[in-house]
Amino acid sequence: MNYQETTEYLFNSTPVFEHIGASAYKDGLDNTCALDEYFGHPHTNFRSIHIGGTNGKGSCSHTLAAILQADGYKVGLYTSPHLVDFRERIRVNGEMVPEQYVIDFVEEHKDFFEPLHPSFFELTTAMAFKYFAEQKVDFAIIEVGLGGRLDCTNIIHPLLSIITNISLDHTQFLGDTLPKIAFEKAGIIKQGTPVIIGEANDETRIVFEAKAQEMESLIIFAEDIPMVLSASMSSDGGLYYKTRLFGELQGELGGLYQIKNTNTILTALSHLHNSHIIKNIESIVKGFSNVCESTGLLGRWQKIQTNPMVICDTGHNEAGWMCLSQQIRRQKCKNLRIVFGMVDDKDIEGVMALLPKDGEYYWTQPSTKRAYHVDKVAATGKKFGLHGKCFTNVGEAYNKALDDANKEDFVFVGGSSYIVADFLNLLQCN
Repeated sequence: MNYQETTEYLFNSTPVFEHIGASAYKDGLDNTCALDEYFGHPHTNFRSIHIGGTNGKGSCSHTLAAILQADGYKVGLYTSPHLVDFRERIRVNGEMVPEQYVIDFVEEHKDFFEPLHPSFFELTTAMAFKYFAEQKVDFAIIEVGLGGRLDCTNIIHPLLSIITNISLDHTQFLGDTLPKIAFEKAGIIKQGTPVIIGEANDETRIVFEAKAQEMESLIIFAEDIPMVLSASMSSDGGLYYKTRLFGELQGELGGLYQIKNTNTILTALSHLHNSHIIKNIESIVKGFSNVCESTGLLGRWQKIQTNPMVICDTGHNEAGWMCLSQQIRRQKCKNLRIVFGMVDDKDIEGVMALLPKDGEYYWTQPSTKRAYHVDKVAATGKKFGLHGKCFTNVGEAYNKALDDANKEDFVFVGGSSYIVADFLNLLQCN
């Protein structure tokens, strides 16, 4: 098989959550443990940092990876989902796993894993851990896939755990209240391993404290002693920070939600610096200002062009859109044009209630079986006083938005990671 055939095999022969949703979710770690034993427990060969939470996992993971790289370490980075290329999920010092490695992994080991019927994520996690061990990485930043307690990344024994925040998402798996979801996310807290909590409220804080006490783990709430003293937008679209311990920082990532992510990251960095893992403050400065180039991060308030300004963002739930809608409203533009679609396990009405009322909408749907049909998206938008036209795919919607726009307009593409994935694939093909 060539690379394309191999990735098609992975997508078509294993249950893929991104494609089919709930039926791809496997409750338990039996397959993960079987794969781990077969490959010789590769995760024991490198130090790791484990990052969970509802929103912000990707930004925090990529930023920490960039900083560790700047400090001279060889860093593995495992994240999901990918937007353009499967190999985005598995990187070492920003470089994607080679195509040939993916081909060889499947061809050499499918006789073992096929009878297990692993999920796509179980198999991908095993591939990542094996690759990182073979590459002899110093650290691996491991992003939780879904939840935490039963996530297949949870076999690692990290030197630090981070839980960014908790909001209602994936409630069919994790529970329908914040404490229930917090319990699942808290499952990544390991015996004696420090944990950073980015954001918490009274309901979730007590859950995290109880788990940390049970595991005899130091717990640090990033909001208790904020590391970000002030933040403002910079002229290049990023964020300028004044910080408690690390002086002034220029953040490349520009979404307003990055302010809270940065507070979480800086709290983690304080711990890593005190532990003599981060050696140079200059590495923090360099890492923050070069996240995308260092790690290949895509889809976080990503500027595509100017005149008209085009931005895409992977924010996909109500908590994410509380910040996104605020930032979109701040844009100085003549007309606001929004290409928008969602998938069916998200609270579409909760998000719709947050969307700007003065926008011109280009309703669409991503190329996944989990997509809300565009007609349902438009009908829901109408309930909230939002008006626009329907398009069967992201390309048609975006091209029409761009045709309609003048140089003073602002065009936003998002609503789902899969909308952004279709959009970035469209741009790559053009």
